[in-house]
Amino acid sequence: MRRFKRLLPRGRTLVTTVPYLWLLLFFLVPFVIVLKISFSQSAIAMPPYEPLLHWASEKMLQVQLNLGNFAFLVEDNLYWKSYLNSIFVAGVSTLLCLLIGYPMAYAMARSNPSTRNILLLLAVLPFFTSFLLRVYAWIGLLKNNGLVNNALMAMGVIDEPIQMLQTDFAVYIGMVYSYLPFMLLPLYSNLEKMDLTLLEAAADLGCKPWQAFVKVTLPLSLPGVIAGCLLVFIPAVGEFVIPSLLGDPGMLMIGKVLWTEFFNNRDWPVASAVAIALLLFLVLPIMYLDRAQNAANEEGERT
Repeated sequence: MRRFKRLLPRGRTLVTTVPYLWLLLFFLVPFVIVLKISFSQSAIAMPPYEPLLHWASEKMLQVQLNLGNFAFLVEDNLYWKSYLNSIFVAGVSTLLCLLIGYPMAYAMARSNPSTRNILLLLAVLPFFTSFLLRVYAWIGLLKNNGLVNNALMAMGVIDEPIQMLQTDFAVYIGMVYSYLPFMLLPLYSNLEKMDLTLLEAAADLGCKPWQAFVKVTLPLSLPGVIAGCLLVFIPAVGEFVIPSLLGDPGMLMIGKVLWTEFFNNRDWPVASAVAIALLLFLVLPIMYLDRAQNAANEEGERT
């Protein structure tokens, strides 16, 4: 028994080591590589950038850091405009997912236990097919001779096709359709675990159903709301496929700019600087939000 207790901490350490190694290999190492390239100078070579370390002499190793890549992001309005537009599109998409996903998650959490699994399966069913195929399906639906326009003209609602493809509307449709499950699942998990006796207590104290929802359900579901918003907003900012296939060709999104710099212009240092700036812009507010949420939880436990 004593031997088992001695081995138990080692087993816990081994279990926690696996995810740390995973993050080290597939997040930290690629991040360091991209960070190194962002401080290098572009060159016509393979790979298309100069190394940071140079031998100035036989015994002296010199480090050359190029900060001009990050300065270029501020000087050229293409980059900060694409950043702002990506944030706006991601913010609107997140808000739409929240407005649609919250009632759906609430209905799923309050449905009969026998039907919850079926509703949950229907919510995650789109993940059974390829993401790219799902986006391509919207092209067939939204194009001028697509299913939507043909149905509207057959019903006499419109006389000629409406331009829906290659518009902001199509981008928002694709965003909401693709990322709605990421909002739905955290909300459902939070609402399904909620203690319904709190609502009964609120009703006994004279609260109407909408008052109980505002004063009890909504505040208790905020962790799920925050988690869902983060899961939608973070990938939506750097989305490349949906704006490229459904949006206007001139639509400025940071994902498209990043692709152009890497593969068309072959300017890897500037592209790496764009990726690092995007990562820092997303990670730092998330870290601050997580820290503030943990502090609020600790304060709530003390009180």
